[in-house]
Amino acid sequence: MMRKQDQSRIADARHKGILETALLCAQQALPVRDLRLLFNDVLDAAAIHRLLEELRGDWEHKGIELVKVASGWRFQSRPEMREFLERLNPEKPPRYTRATLETLAIIAYRQPVTRGDMEEIRGVTINSLLLKQLEERGWIEVIGHRETVGRPALFATTKQFLDDLGLASLDQLPLLENMETSL
Repeated sequence: MMRKQDQSRIADARHKGILETALLCAQQALPVRDLRLLFNDVLDAAAIHRLLEELRGDWEHKGIELVKVASGWRFQSRPEMREFLERLNPEKPPRYTRATLETLAIIAYRQPVTRGDMEEIRGVTINSLLLKQLEERGWIEVIGHRETVGRPALFATTKQFLDDLGLASLDQLPLLENMETSL
């Protein structure tokens, strides 16, 4: 007869295998609430987190890593593998202008902000196509309107922005030494 401890270990191994398969086959990061559905909610969030941390350790010395990002958990290639993977797909990612990157930084660090706030910080008019490009990329969105004359839109970053940067939250953005002069 199998001991309870052995049964638990076998169940954990099976559950980790199910999590691993779901995460490897997923098109996007999966939140814990979705991962619980794999087990008909028999496993609670704490058990899922424990198994995910074990799974992260299982992949520690491989070219792929399990990471927690804003919208959930996902497997991704390790940064040191980028140069090799780029050989398979030599297309260059889109280049963003300095104005685009400055605007994105203002939104990320000062959100929520209006277009007027951004223009005041940058000292120049912001092209509406620039904001449209960031919205189409899924990096920013309108989250409301300021209660003032004209009710200007308030912009903030999205979970997609955090996911694309491999961040779980805005707290993980690099600190700016002197934000007043940097932005």
